[in-house]
Amino acid sequence: MIDPLKPVTTAPTLCKICGGAAPLYGVVDFNKSCEEANGLKLSLAGVPVYYRRCANCHFVFTDAFDDWSADQFKTHIYNDDYRMVDPDYKTTRPRGNAEVVARLWGEHQKDTRVLDYGGGNGEFCTVLRESGFPAAETFDPMVPEFSRRPDGKFDLVTSFETLEHLPDPMAGIASLLESAADPGVVLFTTLLQPAEFDNFGVNWWYIGPRNGHVSIFSKQALTIAWSRHRYQVASLRDNIHLAFRNLPPFLAHLQKR
Repeated sequence: MIDPLKPVTTAPTLCKICGGAAPLYGVVDFNKSCEEANGLKLSLAGVPVYYRRCANCHFVFTDAFDDWSADQFKTHIYNDDYRMVDPDYKTTRPRGNAEVVARLWGEHQKDTRVLDYGGGNGEFCTVLRESGFPAAETFDPMVPEFSRRPDGKFDLVTSFETLEHLPDPMAGIASLLESAADPGVVLFTTLLQPAEFDNFGVNWWYIGPRNGHVSIFSKQALTIAWSRHRYQVASLRDNIHLAFRNLPPFLAHLQKR
């Protein structure tokens, strides 16, 4: 039995990013997952999850889980069955991400302290340390082993597939930046809505409450969210982004993206 969700209202609510009007946009079953695109079909949970879309910045979100505690998320989403709806979580994604970071930082990795925010099982940082980063630490409030935030500031804060999980994305970004040095760089992934998003609506594969995907960014919403902290955003691809105030010279060529 899934714990009660926040009752839905048909009245527009305020967008969590820009404060604009966000009317109801669509509804999916709680068990809709991102792995449906790869053929996984879970039984219907019979629990409707309503999403809204901001008329201004086009941010898509659900407030259904806004009243849930961390324990409720662990019980119903980040539980032992989570690996079914995110099979790349344990090894494939963190190792691939570590290879990207090691390639981008190259010889500069020896002078770079890294914090992986929302880092799961710590595999990403393990690979970074093996590749030559002297300090790479993991922080993830949902994982007991890494639930204590490491002390100090970090030259590079990474956050892979985390922003879409945040019921309060503005507070989450602020929390992430508490660990960022100034100047520092944030490298993160979250998939942006495609140009043809309206053709899919809430049926788009990346919208999956069973994965905990509650905040789906447009490019405009992402820019607004980081600009609140005077950070610019450069997108390397639709799902890989850099946030910064001043990029180090060896990354300056990425600022035009």
